[in-house]
Amino acid sequence: MDEGRPAWVRSDLEREYYDSEWGMPVVDEAGVYERIVLEGFQAGLSWVTVLKKREAFRAAFAGFDPDAVAAFGEEEVELLLGDERLLRNRAKIEAAIQNARATVVLREADGLPEGPVGAEPGLARLVWSFRPEEEPPAPSLHEGAGSMIPESVALAKELKRRGFTFVGPVTMYALMQAIGIVNDHPEESPRRAACAAAVRKALAD
Repeated sequence: MDEGRPAWVRSDLEREYYDSEWGMPVVDEAGVYERIVLEGFQAGLSWVTVLKKREAFRAAFAGFDPDAVAAFGEEEVELLLGDERLLRNRAKIEAAIQNARATVVLREADGLPEGPVGAEPGLARLVWSFRPEEEPPAPSLHEGAGSMIPESVALAKELKRRGFTFVGPVTMYALMQAIGIVNDHPEESPRRAACAAAVRKALAD
C-alpha cells in the first residue's frame, strides 16, 4: 500500500488503472457493457490478468460494441477460443455474447427502473439506478471494502432477470466500484474526492 492506494494495487499496471480510471463515472452503454464483460472474465482470476489482456479483448470483441458482439455466432466463438491473446473460457465468451444481446434488448424494454438522467438510457441507466441512496462509509486503507452490498445483490438479480449471465452480486459490486456507483477509495486516497466530483458532474450533465 502506498500513497493511499488499497492493498490490491500492486503492479504498475494496476497503479495506472487505479490512479486514472477506477471509480471514475462510466455512464455510457458501451462503457458499462465493457466493464461487465471484463468483470465477468476476471471471476476467479486476478484483476491484473484481465488488465494485461484488455486491449486484446477490445479487439476481439469489436471494441465492445454491443450490436456487433450480439451478432456473434458459433464461428466467432470458435475463433475466440483459438485466440491465444485471450482468456479462452467458453462459458465466459458465451456470456459476453449473451450480455451484448441482452444489452440491445434493454434499449426497448419496458418497466426499467428510473436512473440518473446523466446515464445513457438502457443498460447504463439501469445499472446506475442501483446506486445507494447514501454513500457507504469510506473503507479503511488497511481493512479494505467488503465484497457486496444489498444494492449489488439487487442489481445482480435484476440483470439476471433480464437475460444477463456472469453477473453475480460480488461481480456486480466490483462493477459498481469500478464505474463510480459506489466510492470505495480509502479516505486516505486523493482519488476519493476526485472521483466523487467527477460523478457529481457526470450525473448532472
